[in-house]
Amino acid sequence: MVPDPVRAFVRRHPNVRYATRCLRSHLPQVLGGLDATLLPPRVRSFDLVLPRREGGESLGPDLLSLSVPGDYWVPRRLQALGLAGYRPEIVSCFLSVLDYARPGAVLDIGSGVGLYSLLAAARSRRRVYAFEPTPDVAATAGAIAAANGLAVRVEETALSNHTGTGWLRLSAVSEASNSLTSGFRPELGRVEVRVDTASRWRERDNIVPSVLRIDTGPTEPDVIAGALEILRRFRPWIMCGVVPDHGVEERLMALLEPLDYSWHHLCGPPPYPAGTTITASRTPRERTWLFAPEAPEPAFWENVRLWGDALKTCTPNA
Repeated sequence: MVPDPVRAFVRRHPNVRYATRCLRSHLPQVLGGLDATLLPPRVRSFDLVLPRREGGESLGPDLLSLSVPGDYWVPRRLQALGLAGYRPEIVSCFLSVLDYARPGAVLDIGSGVGLYSLLAAARSRRRVYAFEPTPDVAATAGAIAAANGLAVRVEETALSNHTGTGWLRLSAVSEASNSLTSGFRPELGRVEVRVDTASRWRERDNIVPSVLRIDTGPTEPDVIAGALEILRRFRPWIMCGVVPDHGVEERLMALLEPLDYSWHHLCGPPPYPAGTTITASRTPRERTWLFAPEAPEPAFWENVRLWGDALKTCTPNA
């Protein structure tokens, strides 16, 4: 049995993790060995084709060059599927929100390697802030943005409903499912991270947020609770993940109803009608909702459709 501190150390350091897996590839599987043919590369390097909407402004690069630890889940999916196959309903709606939200900054909360931050920096003129508390993942996000000349400020901070520090549980599933919540995913260890509220951070940096994307496991209601001043004052558009089995749906509705937000489930082809309740799907691709500060007009949904058409060309072999 490997002690949890050792697991956590290996999980936090990509080079150690890779070396450990190489050693395990020489062991019998009954002793914890790994199939050498299934080992991810030490570094995964590839180009990601970006969409351009018909009739849209010509901004940013046509593709991104990514070089990341080989076992990261999101880059692995992006390399295999391109943006055409990686949650196109969500990506197209996010790009349309960038077009329609009032002037202001993008806060990508729980950014991971920064896919949505990179899209915002490449396809808008907005200031972009990526909040990712996992040290090595935050460093990767910053390195990708810098390598592609995109202005993304990475904050190695977890946003929640309080300030101080907290324990980030390192997921055994993927780098994309680390969480402040104990038991959300099987854990390989934990690391102490800085915790802040979006409202306090905004006040210190004097930022006007107009777009929030929140993907923090089951703590999305805590992020919203810590951003209530922002929602009241600036009425940002919000894209938010909703996971099952943690009471996230009820807490989100209780927070958003007094603020007169509508909620739209991003599932299937647009338009997405306003729902009467927020529900959580067990299918990861169907867990994202749009929280709108005003009723989206037909032109907004048509813009989502146009971005969706543009994404169809963003295949791995494009």
